[in-house]
Amino acid sequence: MQEKHNTDTIRRPQGNRMIDGLRVNINLPLLIDQIKNEKAWEFSDRNAITVFKTDGMRIVLVALHKGAHIMEHRIDDIISLQVLDGQMQFNSIKQSAELNKGQMITLHEGIPYSLLAMEETVFLLTLTSWPEGENIRYK
Repeated sequence: MQEKHNTDTIRRPQGNRMIDGLRVNINLPLLIDQIKNEKAWEFSDRNAITVFKTDGMRIVLVALHKGAHIMEHRIDDIISLQVLDGQMQFNSIKQSAELNKGQMITLHEGIPYSLLAMEETVFLLTLTSWPEGENIRYK
């Protein structure tokens, strides 16, 4: 397997990091500090960074200011949201839930959802997709 790295950009000068490989170490406290010290955090209601990306799976670290609203949308991936800090309201046609630090929720593909940060919130968003017709089997 060939390692994949993000590269530095003007908006993210500390962007050079491994995002795929046989083993990827992810320092969440360091990345949380990084996204909260970038201009996007200062001038927007949110900031995010992809911490792992490979065929079939992506993990994104997201920080939301209090009151930030992610409008309803739907994606073609199974998702999980794990709250690392803060509190959010998760809404979908299937359920609504208040998620606090340490809580997690999953949602199958194609179901619309929205989020509202009740306070400054940091969470991990994991998205998984599989090629059409493939099933995951556990032994």
